[in-house]
Amino acid sequence: MSQQTMNCTGFLHPGAMGASVAAICAGERVWCGEGRSSATRRRADGAGLTDVGGLDALVKRSDVIVAVCPPSSALDVARAVAARGYQGVYVDANAIAPATARLIDELFEHFVDGGIVGPPVRSAGSTRLYLSGDAAAPVAARWADGPLEVRIVEGGAGAASAVKMCFAAWTKGTSAMLLAIRALATAERVDEALLGEWATSLPHLIAQSDVAAATAAPKGWRFTGEMLEIAASFEAHGLPGGFGHAAAEIYDRLAEFKDTTDATLTDVVAALNRPVGRTPSR
Repeated sequence: MSQQTMNCTGFLHPGAMGASVAAICAGERVWCGEGRSSATRRRADGAGLTDVGGLDALVKRSDVIVAVCPPSSALDVARAVAARGYQGVYVDANAIAPATARLIDELFEHFVDGGIVGPPVRSAGSTRLYLSGDAAAPVAARWADGPLEVRIVEGGAGAASAVKMCFAAWTKGTSAMLLAIRALATAERVDEALLGEWATSLPHLIAQSDVAAATAAPKGWRFTGEMLEIAASFEAHGLPGGFGHAAAEIYDRLAEFKDTTDATLTDVVAALNRPVGRTPSR
């Protein structure tokens, strides 16, 4: 890797999660701002990343490249890096199926599979980065002194992604089901009765459904691809993937709320009950 500067980590493409991970990475940190949005630029600047221009420059500069992007883009982003003859360590930290991680592994001589659990890094104990692969330990060392907890998983490419898929299948999958239940109860005009029963037998579900709506409204558009990767993870082992497909549809119906901050549970339920294909009158 003579062409690269040692201990220089390149980040593709820093969203809220990627920027938070990049901000606490040791050593030189770079990104390529060519063609990126002003919002992405603000996040990169806030994380203290150096803009090297285009992807060619980032590939030449970095001995480790970390990709944190929407799951649907993970394979294309990896192929773009591999097409430039990258010889460093490529870290895919996206929410992808183990099989997708293994496809990316085939593109690189040095590959580390990753999966992030938790919110954007704010404080110690909030967020875990799972890594698997031969180079997992030296990659993990770049976050040794910060609030991000790195856990190494045995099993090579796909292992870290499997942890992420199993975890998110529960957290995001049950949130989608909870919202669908509230939508059904509203459609059948029994929401008040359901909440009364929950207050008696499952009181935590009332607040949990509010939290699910608050989370899904601005971020549901990103969860759609993740749930499809979860469905593929189940199906790869002969398990039913319908849970993931249904959750993906729930989140897809909430795409109109992308990046909003004021959507309520009532708004989310109305969107779910709206006939598919009808344009919202917002």
